[in-house]
Amino acid sequence: MSGAERSHPWWYDAVVYQVYVRSFADAMPAPGDGIGDLPGITSRLPYLRELGVDALWITPFYTSPQKDHGYDVADYTDVDPLFGTLDDIDRLLETAHGLGLRVIVDLVPNHTSDQHAWFRAALAAAPGSKERARYIFRPGRGKDGAEPPNNWDSIFGGPAWTRVPDGEWYLHLFDTSQPDLDWRNPEVGDMFEGVLRFWLDRGVDGFRVDVAHGLYKEASLRDQVRPKKAKKSAESMVERVLNDEPMWDQPEVHDVYRRWREVLDSYPGDRMAVAEAWTQTAASMAMFIRPDELHQAFNFGWLGTPWSAEAFAEVVNDSIAAVAAAASAPTWVLSNHDVERHPTRYGGGPVGLARGRAATLAMLALPGSAYLYQGEELGLEQVDVPPEARQDPSWFRTGKPGRDGCRVPLPWSGDAPPYGFGGPAGTQPWIPQPADWAPLTVAAQDADPDSTLAFYKRALTARREVFAGADEETVAHVDGDVLVVRRAGVSVVLNAGTYPAALPEGEVLISSGPLPGGVLPPDTAAWIR
Repeated sequence: MSGAERSHPWWYDAVVYQVYVRSFADAMPAPGDGIGDLPGITSRLPYLRELGVDALWITPFYTSPQKDHGYDVADYTDVDPLFGTLDDIDRLLETAHGLGLRVIVDLVPNHTSDQHAWFRAALAAAPGSKERARYIFRPGRGKDGAEPPNNWDSIFGGPAWTRVPDGEWYLHLFDTSQPDLDWRNPEVGDMFEGVLRFWLDRGVDGFRVDVAHGLYKEASLRDQVRPKKAKKSAESMVERVLNDEPMWDQPEVHDVYRRWREVLDSYPGDRMAVAEAWTQTAASMAMFIRPDELHQAFNFGWLGTPWSAEAFAEVVNDSIAAVAAAASAPTWVLSNHDVERHPTRYGGGPVGLARGRAATLAMLALPGSAYLYQGEELGLEQVDVPPEARQDPSWFRTGKPGRDGCRVPLPWSGDAPPYGFGGPAGTQPWIPQPADWAPLTVAAQDADPDSTLAFYKRALTARREVFAGADEETVAHVDGDVLVVRRAGVSVVLNAGTYPAALPEGEVLISSGPLPGGVLPPDTAAWIR
C-alpha cells in the first residue's frame, strides 16, 4: 500500500509473525547447537517476506539463565550469548528493514530473573533496605512468620511466595526464579524508561509487553477471595472467569503506559507497543489502548472462543465495540507460545486442520491487526513431548505437560530431524521433533499448491488486495451455524455446523478448502464479493 493510500500507522492493520527465538532457526555455533538464535532468524527473513507478513515479534533474547527460556531477564540491554550478540540484533534489524519488515521485541517488566543485579543485591541486603524495596518482600504470617504473607498462587503452580534465609518472603507470580518488581518504587519506572530508549535508539519498531496487566498489585496485598474450584494452571488462562484478582489489572498500571507512550511518541516512525493483558473483559482490555496509553492489546477473547458461529460473532462484535472509543483497532490471534496450538484445540487431525484454516481465513478478514504464531502456516499441531524432554517450568511445579508442545522447533526441509532447523543430520534440537513431520516442512509444502503454507500465502495476499484501507463498520451475525461478516462489500462466511450451507451469491475470492457443488461445507470459510 502506498503512503497516499495509508490513513493509519503501519501497526493498525499489520500482520505480525511471532518468532519464538529458541525454536525458529539455528545458525550458531556452527554446525548448530539445537537452539534457535538471532543469526538464524536473520537467515530466514526472506521466508517471512515471501509469506506476506508485515512485521515480526521476537521473544526475549536478553541475557538470562533461561529458567523460563528468556522470560527471566538478568540484563535488559544485552543479548544472551546463547542467541548471539548486540551486533547480531543490529544486523537483524538492518536486514528486516531492508526487506520492508518491522521488528517488535519482547519486554518483560513484571519481574526480573533472580540473577539480575538488583535481586542479587536485595538478597545480600537486610530487610527494609532500599535494595529490597525494588521487589515485593514481606514478613510472613503465623508463628515465627513461617506462613506466606497471603494466599496467592503462582501461575506455574504452588504458592507465589518464597522465603529467604533471614525469614522474609518475596513475591513471584510465576517461577521462584522470577521475582516480581515493586512498581510503586520510582526506581523501577526509571530503569524501564532507560530500557525502552536503549532499544528504540537501536531501531526497534515496537514492544510486546509481557504480563502488561500485572505490574501493580493491590497495595494491601490482601488475600484473594477464591471460588470453590479455582483454576490455577498456565493452560487454564484462556478459560478464566470473573474472579477476584488483587494481583492483576490494577488502575495504577495505566500511569506506566502513559509515561511509555510519551517516550514512544518522541521517536519517529510510528513506534508502538502491544499489551499482553489477560484481562477478564473486552472493556478492561480496551483500557490499555486509550489514546494516551499503549497502541494495541492482544485480543485473547478470539483465541479462547470455542468452535461456534454464535461465539465467534459475539467476540467479533464485542471486540470491535470495545476498542471503538480508543481510536485504535482490534487485534486477533489464534495461537502463541503459551497455549495449545489451535488445530489441536479444534479437534486435531484433518478436522482440526480444516477448522484452523477456516478460523484463520475469517480472522484475516477482520479489521485491525492479526498476529500469527510460527508454524501455524505449516498446520503444525500440539506435540506430545515426552516427559524426559519437557522443559517448561510449569511442568516441574505442577506435573502437567505445560507449554513445550507448542514450542517444538520448526521443520524447514529434509526427511528426518532436525529437518533443516540447524545442527548435524540425525540430531534432535532442544525439544525433539516428531518423526512424521517430513510432509510438513517448508520445503515440502512449497512444492504443494494445496498445502497449508500455500493457503496462508494466498490468504495474506488476498487480505492486502481486498481489505487495504477498508475502514467502514464491520458487523458479524449468525445464520444458522454460519458466521457471516460483512466488510468492504465482501461477505465472509464460516460454517461451524455439521451440514453444508448455501453460499452467498457472488464471486468467490478465496476459500479455506474446496467448495464442491457450490455450497459451503462444514469447517470451511470463504470470502464472497
